[in-house]
Amino acid sequence: MATTANDTTIIGALEKALGPDAVISTGEKLEYFANDVYRTGEKPLAVVRPATVELLQEAVKLCGEAGIAMVPRGGGASYTDGYVRQEGGHVLFDTGAIDTIEIDERNAVVTCGAGVTWANLKTALDAKGLRTPFWGPFSGIAATVGGSVSQNTLSHGTTIHGISAQSVVSMDVVLASGALLSTSSSKATRFYGPDLTGLFTGDCGVFGVKARIRLPLLPVLPKFECLSFAFDSFADYHAASRKAAAARLDDSHFGLDLALSQGQIGRQEGMGARIKIAADILRKAPNKLKGVAQLVKMAFAGENPMRAGAYMCHFIVEGADDDEAALKAKQLRRLLDGLGREIANSIPTFVHSVPFAPLFNVLGPGGERWVPIHGVLAHDEAVAFDESFKALIKSYQARMDKLGIWIGTMFSPVGSTGFLYEVALYWPEDRTAYHTTTLGEEYLSQQPQFAANPDASALADELKEAIVATFQKHGAGHFQLGRAYPYQQRLSAEAKSLLGAIKTELDPKGLMNPGALGF
Repeated sequence: MATTANDTTIIGALEKALGPDAVISTGEKLEYFANDVYRTGEKPLAVVRPATVELLQEAVKLCGEAGIAMVPRGGGASYTDGYVRQEGGHVLFDTGAIDTIEIDERNAVVTCGAGVTWANLKTALDAKGLRTPFWGPFSGIAATVGGSVSQNTLSHGTTIHGISAQSVVSMDVVLASGALLSTSSSKATRFYGPDLTGLFTGDCGVFGVKARIRLPLLPVLPKFECLSFAFDSFADYHAASRKAAAARLDDSHFGLDLALSQGQIGRQEGMGARIKIAADILRKAPNKLKGVAQLVKMAFAGENPMRAGAYMCHFIVEGADDDEAALKAKQLRRLLDGLGREIANSIPTFVHSVPFAPLFNVLGPGGERWVPIHGVLAHDEAVAFDESFKALIKSYQARMDKLGIWIGTMFSPVGSTGFLYEVALYWPEDRTAYHTTTLGEEYLSQQPQFAANPDASALADELKEAIVATFQKHGAGHFQLGRAYPYQQRLSAEAKSLLGAIKTELDPKGLMNPGALGF
């Protein structure tokens, strides 16, 4: 795409407002920012990294006045074209430098810049014995609070406290005009009149760019127990997960099938990880004898927890003291009795010790390309979807085998009412600039590398679309909608009209992340 006089003018204006070091408009870095984990789009006109909220407002105002499309980007570890634009010519807003953390213990709230990573937030709050209710996805070493709120996500803390959107008190959003909108006029509660905060959760940045997010604070529960169970059928596993989620005994739990447990997850339990686990177990154990006993149990377990059943589910329960954690674990065992069998707990122990693992899983365990596809199902659709999905894969299996494509599945509760079913799709294909920049030469030099494989990529894309369509047939909802999942097609005429009116009011020129959510 040729650079126009208008493009040159806006780049110059942005450099003058933010400083030349905060604007990227040439070079290889633009190629990196044209990729997410899954797809490559056209290069942005420029990437800006404002250092303050005020500079973010100024940059947005300049782009708005020039009629330039604006696309916000969080930590970058997404895979639904949320910040990838096929048309190119946009200004990409990297909010990573807006990373202040203000802890207000008296009012039990923390105010985060949109670029704060969940890992850095946890470190800051750990020092004070505090946490947020939802405290990050597994990718929290890179994922930002602003990105997670824009996309909706789940993992740590979800069983009891819900997804990312449910742990937001209020936020400040920069609108397309450059104006700053605060979503609540009360410090004490999000729910003061209509829920304006909820309007900006899961919006993928189509209504504005997140600037600051306020989250409630809770005391850390210092004691914990980890439990794992194996199941021989998906139906038994789902029944156990549903019962556990309804009881809300655990802080978080997740399930894996055999393929994913031995592949992507198993790879992370190398010697370095095991040594770290050992150190953390002894440091965090209620007493040293209990810690040593746990280490011995894990040593005898070996690799068995990763192949103990067709499906395995892993729980982390927390308590204010040893008795509370033990009681919750006892209740959970009683609840799951007859559905599965308890196995060694090395996997959730690993996750508790390393909640935010390095982003090695943006490639498969054999260096393959990777993309997850998920749906949030009502419980009465979960088993039926599983059957439909397996039938779909069976119809593709011969073509998949020929091209070296394979899958694994993982699962998570979404409160007591929803069940997240996630398919991990792997195929042999060359890396992109995203992978080389994110993982670095040292790591990648030790991994297999594939040549360009358009046939495998085409089938992976076909499979992805077929899996999404199958989710839709079973009424699934989705997080991280971006440009990948259907949204407006599911709305009633009244809801679609209201959403369009809000978009027009907040962004009359349609410059905020055009194409996302179907806009």
